[in-house]
Amino acid sequence: MYIKASYVKPRTLDEAMVFLAAGEAQILSGGTDFYPALGDRVVDGPVVDVSGLVELRGVSSDAGYFRIGGLTTWSEIRRTPLPRCFDALKSAAREVGGVQIQNRGTVAGNLCNASPAADGVPPLLALDAEVELVSKVGLRRMQLADFIVGSRKTQRKADELLAAVLVPRALENASSMFVKLGARRYLVISISMVAVVMQVRDGRVLQARVAVGSCSAVARRLRALEAELDGVSVPDGLREVVRPEHLAPLSPIDDVRATAEYRMDASLRLVQRALNSCVENG
Repeated sequence: MYIKASYVKPRTLDEAMVFLAAGEAQILSGGTDFYPALGDRVVDGPVVDVSGLVELRGVSSDAGYFRIGGLTTWSEIRRTPLPRCFDALKSAAREVGGVQIQNRGTVAGNLCNASPAADGVPPLLALDAEVELVSKVGLRRMQLADFIVGSRKTQRKADELLAAVLVPRALENASSMFVKLGARRYLVISISMVAVVMQVRDGRVLQARVAVGSCSAVARRLRALEAELDGVSVPDGLREVVRPEHLAPLSPIDDVRATAEYRMDASLRLVQRALNSCVENG
């Protein structure tokens, strides 16, 4: 059987846009999701390997945003000096597979793969991150919360490349925390995971953002809880503020890792733990 396939490795972003313009190519970056997804199959169709686009690597900043290049690896995230609000993202980076995966896997790949259990998504949601998508016809930006629309589904068009993740500087001095529950400590798909970014001033919560992953097809912000936390006195403790009804946006399933009921109970406790840890690290 003849299989039509081709492989190209562009040297510049403009060159990559030309190859992607037809909307028929698969994008290869770190390959940590690309190759396992093939299983026993061979590659069918053109592949554009963007791993050589150095302009899409690293973290930079300007007056309004931190910019994380789409090809930045999780090891690079861990090593880069960043404000406290990124502590949750750095903790998540340590959970993305083993060290070899962290050295190869990219931020853009983690988001575009759109697994419900993607470790990088809850911390970036809690940071109000946006994604920057580029194509031959131009550039567009959208909230990460709007970009991932389902399990393995995103708003990326076939001719687009996720070039960068943009994080507003609004809460760069806020504390943050990422907690994850799995069947073992490392190299595990999570049962539930929670990311919190919280800013406290004069003993009260100024702003809080809470995101939960692995408990619905898409990681969710708990916006009702965020609103209720606004102005809460920190010395009074935050554990009692969190109630089961705050988890209403979640829709966990029963699977081999846990039941839906267990996931909801675990998520409640992880949210409480993450909030209190932010206070303690305040």
